[in-house]
Amino acid sequence: MRIGILSYHFPPEPAFIPGSLAEELAARGHEVRVLTGFPDYPGGHVYPGWRQRWRHLTRSERLTVRRVPRYAGGDGSTGARMASHLSFAGSVAMVGRRYLADVDVLYVFQLPATTFATAALLRMLGRVPTVLHVQDLWPEEDVVGDGAQRQRRPGRLATTMRRVLREADALAVTAPSMRDLVLADGVDPDRVRVVLNWTDERIFQPVRPSRAAQGIVRRDGRCVVMHAGTIGVRQGLETAVRAAAALDGRTDLVLVGSGAEERRVRGLAAELRAENVRFVERRSPVDMPELYAAADYQLVMLRDLPELRGTVPGKLQAALACAAPVIASAGGDTVELVERARAGLSCPPEDWATLADRFWLASTIPAAARSEMGRRGREAYLREMSLRTGVDRVEDLLNQVAVARHRG
Repeated sequence: MRIGILSYHFPPEPAFIPGSLAEELAARGHEVRVLTGFPDYPGGHVYPGWRQRWRHLTRSERLTVRRVPRYAGGDGSTGARMASHLSFAGSVAMVGRRYLADVDVLYVFQLPATTFATAALLRMLGRVPTVLHVQDLWPEEDVVGDGAQRQRRPGRLATTMRRVLREADALAVTAPSMRDLVLADGVDPDRVRVVLNWTDERIFQPVRPSRAAQGIVRRDGRCVVMHAGTIGVRQGLETAVRAAAALDGRTDLVLVGSGAEERRVRGLAAELRAENVRFVERRSPVDMPELYAAADYQLVMLRDLPELRGTVPGKLQAALACAAPVIASAGGDTVELVERARAGLSCPPEDWATLADRFWLASTIPAAARSEMGRRGREAYLREMSLRTGVDRVEDLLNQVAVARHRG
């Protein structure tokens, strides 16, 4: 097939889902054309060595990548994000019809940032069948944080996303509960399929920890629970800090990464005098498997918000692929996946006392039993979430909608 791919982010950004999908589809003999922006994630500034321009094209044997300019504000504000989304949509509208005119099927890596561009392409490409790989859903009025941190996402985005979901020929969603949310919004059940995300398997695999990694993560022989990734509103890491503070002297909580809520979380740890809570600056993805191996458990957290019950954060796949035992403080599919795989411990979200109990229980589990948890988690990843499994499902969906539209 001739397959078009629309993605807001693409390598060299840490966008391994659309990047690895494009490479794998090309390796399977399809002609793949990617339409994306210039790399600016996560800082919001175009990467050094890159310059935004209209005619930027890279080609390999079966893979072509066309990049278009978009606003790169860099301040992280709601206004700057919306400006970036709309400018990307405008750029896509200018080049999309010609660049993707003769594709057999269009795949969209559907983030909120891609929504307006998707709407533009659906109007321009007409009868080109489209598969949306939906990564995130936002309520009509997205309210996060409190006080000065309180934000509302404009209703225009939610309205446009709802229309796009209904117009696409098929939807791939990243969790069973997300499927329920999509169906509740009026989408035909026959057009929706669950395709769990995969991780970057070239990086995330079982390894032995180096002495350097152990020096970063471990201290005094205590049980180490590590959270790797964004310290943001959605994670609610204040709950983890309160849980760890209750177990000072028995369990260490190591937070690797950064984010909008880092100052607040650091402040709470200082206020509680939680000396067993330590912060490690953001590390390259290639460093993470050794840090995972140096810790005893990986912590996966999501706040108790309805739209997050259908979200499976990428750190879960990374941890499972590395055979790392997991402690999950979340609702919906995240906890269900951990429990079904018997890959660790779980508890409801935003309940610090119950999470403290899980931390305590985790510290009593022998090393051999923890290794068995990790082994079961990796088996579940390979069976349900691997690159090969995911691409098989996406390729099948692309073929189905292309054939159905051709027959129609």
